[in-house]
This record gives sequence, C-alpha cells and structure tokens, in this order.
Amino acid sequence: MDLFTRGYLDRVEQPLALRMRPTNLQEFVGQEHILGPNRLLRRAIESDQIGSMILYGPPGTGKTTLAYVISQVTKAYFIRVSATTTGAAELKKIISAAQDRLKFNHQKTILFIDEIQRLNKGQQDVLLPAMEAGDICLIAATTENPYFEVNAALLSRSHIFQLKPLNKQELIKIIKQAGISEKGLAGFPYELTAAALEHLVESANGDARAALNALEFAVMSTKPNQEGIRMIDLEIVEDAVQIRRVNYDKSGDSHYDIVSAFIKSMRGSDPDAALYWFARMLYASEDPRFIVRRLIVHASEDVGMADPTAMLAAHAAANALEWVGLPEARIPIAQAIIHIATAPKSNSVVKAIDQAVAAVETTVAEPVPVHLRDASYSGAKKLQHGVNYKYPHDYPDHYVKQQYLPDNLKGRTFYHPGKQGREKFIKERMDYFAKKN
Repeated sequence: MDLFTRGYLDRVEQPLALRMRPTNLQEFVGQEHILGPNRLLRRAIESDQIGSMILYGPPGTGKTTLAYVISQVTKAYFIRVSATTTGAAELKKIISAAQDRLKFNHQKTILFIDEIQRLNKGQQDVLLPAMEAGDICLIAATTENPYFEVNAALLSRSHIFQLKPLNKQELIKIIKQAGISEKGLAGFPYELTAAALEHLVESANGDARAALNALEFAVMSTKPNQEGIRMIDLEIVEDAVQIRRVNYDKSGDSHYDIVSAFIKSMRGSDPDAALYWFARMLYASEDPRFIVRRLIVHASEDVGMADPTAMLAAHAAANALEWVGLPEARIPIAQAIIHIATAPKSNSVVKAIDQAVAAVETTVAEPVPVHLRDASYSGAKKLQHGVNYKYPHDYPDHYVKQQYLPDNLKGRTFYHPGKQGREKFIKERMDYFAKKN
C-alpha cells in the first residue's frame, strides 16, 4: 500500500481538496501549456513513456495531483516519498529495490519525491547514478525555483515543467465541480453569491487547494435554511478564508502589473508607493524571495554606483528573510525598499556591462598585453611576461597611467559615471586621473 492508496481509503474524514483530486487527465483542470492536446507531457503520460522530470510551481497548482494521475496510468511500479521525512539511507533502499525489480521483473520504477528542495546536496547526489543507469525514473515536485534549489547534475537529467497558478476560470470550474460531485459537496446543497465566489477565487491566488478548503469550511459551518440550502455570502467567505479581498492574480496581468508598479515606484524615488505595492504583494502571499530578488536587481540596475550601499541593503534584506523569516523580515525588507527608493539613481552600470559585452561579441579577442600577463611562474620572465608593468602603489595617488585593454580596444570607454550621488565624485576622480601623466 503506497501513500496515494492509503490516502483514498477513508473519504469520510478527508478534506474536500483531497476528495476532489483528479484520477485521470480528463478530470485535471489547468496547466494547458504542458498538458493540453498534443503537448509533450500529455503524450508521455498517455503512452506511458515517462522520463525523469521536475514539477515546479506554487502550492495548489497540481504537482502532487499530476504525480497521482501518472501513478494511476503507468505500468511502472510507483512509489511516493516526501523529502521532509526521507534521507539518503531510505533512498538507497528504494534504489536497490528498484534495481532488483528491473532485473527480475523487468518492471521500471517511478520515484516521486515531494518537496525535493528539502533534500541536501548529498541526498540529491544519491539519485544520480540510478537515474543515469535507468534504474529509476524520478518525478520531483518543488515550490522553489529548481535552478536555485536542485543540483545542476540532477537538473541536466530531468525535464523541468513549470506549473502556473490557476486562473480565475479554472478555479471557478473546480469550485463548481466540487459543488455537484458526489465525492464533493453534492450532499450539502448551497448557493454562493457572485461576490462570495469572486472573493473565494481571488483570495486563493491560483491555489486550488486553498479555494476548496475555504469552500468546505464555509459550507460546513453554515446552517441550511428552511429549504435545506446553505446560503454562502461574501461575509461568510471572508470569515472562511480569513483575508479581506485584494486584487492580485498571481497567474495573470495583475501580478506583473503590481510587480512593475513596485519596481517603477522605487526607480521613480517614491518610497510610499513602493511600500504600498510591497505590502500588497505580501498581503496576497507573494513569494518574499521573489520580492528580495527584485530588490537586488534594482539596487544595481537603477541605483548602481550612485549609491553602492543600496546593493548592501538589498542583500541584507535577503539575508534577514532567510534568517528571520516573515512576518518580522518585512521590516528589514521595508528598510531596504526605502533605502533604494530614496537613493540617487543611475543606470550607468547597465550601460557599462552591455557595452563591454558588445565589444567582446563584435571585436577580435586579442592577446592580453605582455606587461599584464602572469609573471609568477617559472619561465615567465624568459617570455617577458610582466615586463614594464607599473605598480600603481609606487606612484602618487596610487595611480599611474598605462594600457589595460588589448591593442584593438585601446582608449575605449565603457563606464561613464553620471552626476548623481557618489558618481559625481567618481567622475571627478576619473577626470583627475585622465589628466595625469
């Protein structure tokens, strides 16, 4: 008996979200970009030709449900474990059993690991030889970006499928299915007002599990009227979800518009607007790591050398999030937002690196000038490496003019400091050095 089977034995005590879990692709709602007709993943599931994959997306988007569907249609032996309770020793036992199963029964094994980001590097490495040899087929689920949380070697052996938050129409479809399904709430007739349905969908933020849990709570906690109907209005749904209505659809334009407004408010030096959009994202359960990643980028992209401490503030906010967590981390994050929003602005760093990259792409990669080459190893002097190099600390102001670029780029300038904040002093210093010698 695996965890999927055991989880379906006693439906009486199961939450609505589990009772309504699809058992086949026809019942699955959403993720058309990977499961629509003729899509690669759908074809692989229907033909039972599953390869190792990582399912990446927010909670309630169908990662575990999709794994369950696969377990129902595949002829492979399917085993599910959670990374929160699994270690290297258990993984090795699973792999050993899979090798025996393949050798003696000619049956492959699909191993589903939920929350794989919770496995450390050593535990993830245990999987690699078995994946490479074809002893197991890995299906992993994670709510975190796998490019940050999963080993590169494991990533290279897996297809990555990103599941998106469900949109409004998909959530409505799931809610309505729950209301008429015998395994759902068909035995408890109810009516949802339009405002209640709207808030139920919005507060779920693309999370089907959250929507169904809130619906079940609202219905089961409401007494039926004389006609036996439970009337569910906005106030009841607000009590059920314990959150006031806020417009933030993490799957659509609203999400990107709010993020855009947040960034542009900081760029426009408006700390009040930036804090408002930050608070709105927090209230709507946006991933705080996403927010601090945007802070780090913005600190360099739009503040840059005008105030280099803005980058330190952004990294300090990210560090506070990891060490302190929410809700307390909202304070250092807000501090970084205010710092960045009120800092002098410059995009000279962006222009500088873009021009440097363009030079690499469009010019011949000439050798390093001889006087800049490494002279620390035996035989370097015979090659005259480092000869005529001028050591800046031996000169006034710790500066001496000499050529640092290849001959074909001699005299080229990529970094042009602006006139804001610290950059005006950087410009004065660079102009001073340009006139020396």
